[in-house]
Amino acid sequence: MSPGGSAVRVCRGLVLGCVVAALVSACAAPSTGEAPSATPPAPSSTQPAASAGTNPDPAKFAPQVVARSREAGVDAQLVLAILYNEDYKPHDPELERSWQKLKPDAAFGVANMHRATFEQTRRGRPFAGRNWQELPDDPDLAIQAEAWYLHDLAKQLPAKHAGKYTTDELLALGYNAGPGNMKAFARGTAPGTQAQSYLDKLRANWAKAGAAVKN
Repeated sequence: MSPGGSAVRVCRGLVLGCVVAALVSACAAPSTGEAPSATPPAPSSTQPAASAGTNPDPAKFAPQVVARSREAGVDAQLVLAILYNEDYKPHDPELERSWQKLKPDAAFGVANMHRATFEQTRRGRPFAGRNWQELPDDPDLAIQAEAWYLHDLAKQLPAKHAGKYTTDELLALGYNAGPGNMKAFARGTAPGTQAQSYLDKLRANWAKAGAAVKN
């Protein structure tokens, strides 16, 4: 191996080590008080923020989003808007796996999906033979799993909503806070601080997500 190659590997290792160390120290931060969920959490003090240029623009995945949304029968604009919401932390595969060793219930992939959610969603689906561990390396698989999970959440929504939220907004809240909370919001229960923040971000990302999937 050349000296230059060794230097690159050492530098990358140092960077990953520093980020993981920062994550460990952040775990001491107080909880938001939201109810726990098997689905991806909204940004919190226990997750690293994605710095500018860390992740590709989620619009890059518009072709996969359109294809997988059509496959699952869900709104492509919703799927991409959620990817924007979930872009708050780095999606580097090596970093995600390093963090998961320290926090076994961490989420994987560009859609931040937890293992239990993936295992439940993949049953009987075109990706039934795939593994949750593949998500960090395969954005298309992550988007496919996200789309089908939204399909499953839609099946659990009541036909009529007593609250003020659209169907897509309720599905996004379900993706973030879990199906039980989603159904409560549909009955008119007000979201907590974390869920409301997720909804606000979804609304902010809605137009650019729509423009990307229509191009």
